[in-house]
Amino acid sequence: MRYEMLRFMNVTKALSDENRVRILLTLNEKEELCVCHLIDLLELAPSTVSKHLFLLKNARLIVGRKDGRWMHYRLNNKHGAPSLVIEALEWIVKSVSDDPVIKADRERLEKILSVPQQASCGR
Repeated sequence: MRYEMLRFMNVTKALSDENRVRILLTLNEKEELCVCHLIDLLELAPSTVSKHLFLLKNARLIVGRKDGRWMHYRLNNKHGAPSLVIEALEWIVKSVSDDPVIKADRERLEKILSVPQQASCGR
């Protein structure tokens, strides 16, 4: 399989799950988030969220950085990201930003972020 086709397939696979799309739209709103905040938002097991993040990272839709014991993620929409990735992220935002689930996620995330990170991520 050619590299371009493989990259395309990784992106489409990553976009084929509602929770992964929710992660992308949440990161679009909040530039960068700790994985523990995503776990709280999605109300999924840490291992499930980690699998979702792995697939998004493998598709190059997100990038991560370690800060002490916490892992933070952000969209890979900055300079140097493949055009396919930037176009996919723009398409997602344009297509489903007004979905009721996404709107509810925004409100829920504000509540989650109102708690100090030490308290919410220190479990």
